[in-house]
Amino acid sequence: MSDDLTKFITQYADFPKKGVLFRDILPVLQHPDNFLELIKDMSSSKIIKKADAIISIDARGFIFGTAIAMQSLKPMIVARKVNKLPGDLLTRSYDLEYGQNSLSIQKSALKNYQSFVIIDDLLATGGTATCVSSILRSAGKDVTGLSVVIELEELKGRSCLTFPVESQVIL
Repeated sequence: MSDDLTKFITQYADFPKKGVLFRDILPVLQHPDNFLELIKDMSSSKIIKKADAIISIDARGFIFGTAIAMQSLKPMIVARKVNKLPGDLLTRSYDLEYGQNSLSIQKSALKNYQSFVIIDDLLATGGTATCVSSILRSAGKDVTGLSVVIELEELKGRSCLTFPVESQVIL
């Protein structure tokens, strides 16, 4: 599937800031057969099967995470940007390839599950996945791995993670 996926990756130079080459996998959503095949491939992985629940990262991770949750029949939790969730939250900041941000997870959403697989569209520097795993571990939870559609190998994000990473496309 990975060879087929590369035809859906659109590149945008200098987005969201000068010097960044943004890779966008969202065009695959316009091709339901390919999107379904992608979701089936991602859902069949060991790190998904080992997890009690899926945790998807704001915002593109929600698209893939929701579909994987439905395909794998696993509950889905969301990691959202600051001031987007109500209730008692666990929040951490992280560095991006082009700046800084924060993510929050509702404490109550975590209570019934022990192990989580993190889902996102892309792995770059690893800051976002590290942030989510830090939040989970601060709550005494386990991370079975990270599943992404695209991994930007030159940014070496995988090297800063302490759990398995599965990528559908490595660029």
